[in-house]
Amino acid sequence: MRIILLGAPGAGKGTHCKRIVEKYKVQHLSSGDILRKERAANTELGKKAQSYMDSGKLVPDELIVEMMAEAIGKAPAAGFVLDGFPRTVNQAMELDKALSSKGRNIDAVINLQVNKDIILNRMTGRRSCPKCGAVYHITNLKPKVEGKCDIDGEALVQRADDKPEVVKERLETYKEMTKPVVGFYEKKGCVYEVDANKSAEEVISIIFNTLDSLIK
Repeated sequence: MRIILLGAPGAGKGTHCKRIVEKYKVQHLSSGDILRKERAANTELGKKAQSYMDSGKLVPDELIVEMMAEAIGKAPAAGFVLDGFPRTVNQAMELDKALSSKGRNIDAVINLQVNKDIILNRMTGRRSCPKCGAVYHITNLKPKVEGKCDIDGEALVQRADDKPEVVKERLETYKEMTKPVVGFYEKKGCVYEVDANKSAEEVISIIFNTLDSLIK
């Protein structure tokens, strides 16, 4: 199964992707995670992407497409769920070309719809461990010891792209450039809208029901 999870930053894509992977045994391909690894490793791609990511801007298509095409090519036969890609219509078109060349296509595009105020609360309240990557929230998912990671005791930090001014910029960027991707896939008849303002359990239940119906 080949799935795309769309939604504004903070819509819960990463959380729901993990549950999808657990149930359907597909590979989770997160453009954000892959880019952060490249940046941490100080690769050429990481250096180029860093300035874009820290300011809330989208990384240029040519960098993302090259990286994601390589990752998709290594995905298992069970399939994959794409998180954070494609973010532009051009990326979606390039993805289609890459899949079509192998006789494949996207089976489902899950579009998570979340109110702006909820997203702002979710993202500006996030704190993460710089060592292991564990994520917490100042009100919804507090660590056992305030400001410290439960796993390794490292001091938690707020990512540069989770600061209020950057979050607002990211939401505007999404509205202008990424939202049209939904329209691109609507024409193919594979978009499924999901109200993601609900609890995580309610949202994943809707997603599972949708994907199960496609398998049948």
